[in-house]
Parts: sequence; C-alpha cells; structure tokens
Amino acid sequence: MSELTGLRALITGGAQGIGRATADAMVGLGARVAVLDRAVEEVSPPLLGFEADVSDRGAVTDAIDAAADALGGLDIVVNNAGIGAIGTVEAQTDAEWARVLDVNVVGMARATAAALPHLRASSSAAIVNVSSIAALNGLPERALYSASKGAVLALTFAMATDHVREGIRVNCVCPGTVKTAWVDRLLAAAEDPAAELAALEARQAIGRLVSPAEVASAIIYLASPLSGSTTGTALDVDGGVSHLRVRPRP
Repeated sequence: MSELTGLRALITGGAQGIGRATADAMVGLGARVAVLDRAVEEVSPPLLGFEADVSDRGAVTDAIDAAADALGGLDIVVNNAGIGAIGTVEAQTDAEWARVLDVNVVGMARATAAALPHLRASSSAAIVNVSSIAALNGLPERALYSASKGAVLALTFAMATDHVREGIRVNCVCPGTVKTAWVDRLLAAAEDPAAELAALEARQAIGRLVSPAEVASAIIYLASPLSGSTTGTALDVDGGVSHLRVRPRP
C-alpha cells in the first residue's frame, strides 16, 4: 500500500514531459491514471488515454466524463497542458495572445469545470495546476508566457477559495526551467545551443535544469492525502531561482 493506492487521477497534457513523468510516478504509487492529450498514441497501458484539445470545451467535457467512467470516478486532477511563447509584447500578435491564454488559462478552467462534478463525489479530492516561476519572476523574452502563468497562479488561489468547503483542495507547482522536449527544441533553435544551455543552468542556483521527475514528485505530494491540510499553496520547484541570490563562483 502507498499514499495513492486506490485513487483515480486525470492528467491533462500527460503524454510527455512533466505530465508523463507525473502519470508514470502516480501509477508506481498505486493510482489508476487517465491521460488527456492530443497525442494519445504515445500513451500505453496501464495508462488510459483520452484524446482532446483543452481549447475545445465539448471535447474536454466528453473526454473527462469518459475517463471518470472508465476509472469509476475521479479523485485527482492535474492541470498540466500548456504551450510556450517567446518574445516581448511587441513580438506577439493578438491571435497569439488569444491562442496561448486560451490553452494555458481557459483550458485549465474548462478541464476543472468538467471534472468538478466527479471530484465532489470523492473524499480525497485534489487539483494541482502547473504554473511557472515566470508568474512571479521577470524572465526575458517571456511576456505572453509569463502573463498566462501569472493568471494560472491567481486562478489557483481563486479556485482553492471557491471549492475548499466542498472538500476539494487546489494547489499549484511553479517549476523553473525543466529539461523537457520543449526546452530541447528551444536550445536547438538558439544561435549557440551550448551557451544558451549554460545560461539557463547558471540562472538556477543548483547549477542545472530541473528534471520532470522532480516536478512530478511535488505534484504528487500536493495531490496526495498526505497534504490534506494544504490548499491555496504554490510550491516552487525552481532550483532556487525565486529566492536565492548566490554569488558568482570565484
């Protein structure tokens, strides 16, 4: 028996990266896990895959209802699906602002709204949103992305307030730069990939990128009954970016 034995979880954007690391770790701790993603061909048993784009309310609602039916209910929802954006406010069109906010913020609202009827029937209901250190730290060339993740942070606190008396806990994690496929593509597109990687690693006090497994562990803690008195909290998994000010190495 482990802390997630018998619990039923749904993870949006769970086919790869942080979402997949979380899904695999939850299965290892005894949970039954459904993944909602556009790329369900990458999902294999024991994970259950349900195809949907979080920008489509109807598809999200249908997929979450089907996942809850297959699992026999829902106890945990991890709102992880999201997309990146690079540039200053001058670089992004109105269409790009609408697209990123629709996926990163409204997508979480859609998934949560669809899941709430199922979560209300659980005695261990928990929602974990994936925000970012960009919500509270001024990162270069990340205006739109930062705005979306700042909204996720505010949304987390609002949701936690709205649903605490229903027995539904809501928290979020704020990762630093994580070694995912998206970051790999970002590095590959850089003029000097090695220099860009070194800069990203140096920005984090621990001197390296965060691993998806480390973020997954934080998500699992917040989703687990072990954190039953924790709600309305943002947990940084950022290698020290937000609060440490280490001196340069001599």
